[in-house]
Amino acid sequence: MGLRALAAGGPNAVRIESLARRLGVTRGGFYHQFTDRSALLDEMLDSWERRVTHDVLAQVEREGGNPRTRTVRAGALTFGDELLPVELAVRDWARRDPAVAERVRRVDNIRMDYLRKQFRTVCEDEDELEARCTLAFGFAIGTHFMTPDHRERSPSDVLRRVIAVLWPA
Repeated sequence: MGLRALAAGGPNAVRIESLARRLGVTRGGFYHQFTDRSALLDEMLDSWERRVTHDVLAQVEREGGNPRTRTVRAGALTFGDELLPVELAVRDWARRDPAVAERVRRVDNIRMDYLRKQFRTVCEDEDELEARCTLAFGFAIGTHFMTPDHRERSPSDVLRRVIAVLWPA
């Protein structure tokens, strides 16, 4: 509930009174669960971090496949319809809150380490490895902030081509 409020309106939209009302509990009942708003926000960030790292990577590993398939699946899960709104809200929040920025940095490092592990199977040069990982991760995030017309190409066409460039046959 809190993550949906965050995605809809940022951290200022996360209000105990409105969340308690939506959950059907009293304000006192809410404070029985969380000592204060800061504790709620910390729990929300813990939940986000767990979902976008541990849960996503566990699902990717469970479903298996080659490194290319795993990388594409991880990106699709992380930046899909369910997690993307929260991802973007947390990143926006991190621009104004150093503690949240540190959480995002930790999550990004986990993601980059996973990308390095996957790309290392086809790339031995450390400079090229870092470039591929940065391009893949930068594309995954940046594409949600860009609105170009890709001429006669659809966004799916562009994504397929980006994957082909990063993962040559």
